[in-house]
Amino acid sequence: MAYPRSPQDTIGGLYHFARMVDKVWLNFSGDLPDDYKERLGKGMDGFLCKFLGVEYSEIVTQVKAGKADEKILEWCFENGTPRSEFDRTLFNKFLEKLGWRDDDNGISKRLEDYKHDDGLANRTDIITIFDLIEVNEGRRD
Repeated sequence: MAYPRSPQDTIGGLYHFARMVDKVWLNFSGDLPDDYKERLGKGMDGFLCKFLGVEYSEIVTQVKAGKADEKILEWCFENGTPRSEFDRTLFNKFLEKLGWRDDDNGISKRLEDYKHDDGLANRTDIITIFDLIEVNEGRRD
């Protein structure tokens, strides 16, 4: 089974971008796990696209064109919403903590549901979506 890069891997100082691009490539090749397919363009992909001011379908088009990760991000900055280093830092902090004390938007509940579905409901050390991804994909015990 092929997993995309960690959401903590950065391109242009931005979390999740490399992972989003990997998921697009893995989907094209048929190697993306089925349970990932239903969330393509949603969740963190959706948050990142909104932050960048581009549509997910436009990212897919750029990936299909064979562009390198850095060139796709450059395209996003040129065609979407330009973001400063400070903006990227704040967005990264948002993603790092996604699921932790996010009761007002339901993300904490979804995190608990995902943990339950994955047999990890007893894992009190998994407090963010990043934590869950890293455990599920074998990068952390």
